[in-house]
Amino acid sequence: MDNRKRIEVVAAVIRSGRRIFATQRGYGEFKDYWEFPGGKMEAGEGPEEALKREIREELATEISIDRFLCTVEHDYPSFHLTMHCYLCHIVSGDLELREHEAAKWLSKHHLREVEWLPADYGILDLIEDEL
Repeated sequence: MDNRKRIEVVAAVIRSGRRIFATQRGYGEFKDYWEFPGGKMEAGEGPEEALKREIREELATEISIDRFLCTVEHDYPSFHLTMHCYLCHIVSGDLELREHEAAKWLSKHHLREVEWLPADYGILDLIEDEL
């Protein structure tokens, strides 16, 4: 049996037209890697509720969730990640970076030009199909 810590998170694939929003981590083991914004669910929270809260906290932005995209299961060296991904759009706010060091809007042709976290990289094919 795998004794690795298990972490369950939610991620927002925020779309505007034919581009998606990516953020660069400013801390931790994977500092400088790119990811879809989001975070951990709190006790008693559903995934969509957690995602809206995380985006509000991290980016001072209100989102609307269009639909569930997929769940990614990924084994990192020190933990197992379960990441629920949702296609979203902005309702209000300016995507203020409160926790990330940088952000970009990426078109389909530029998606692979940044260094994604391994779990996030796993959904790029799906996102390319969406764009």
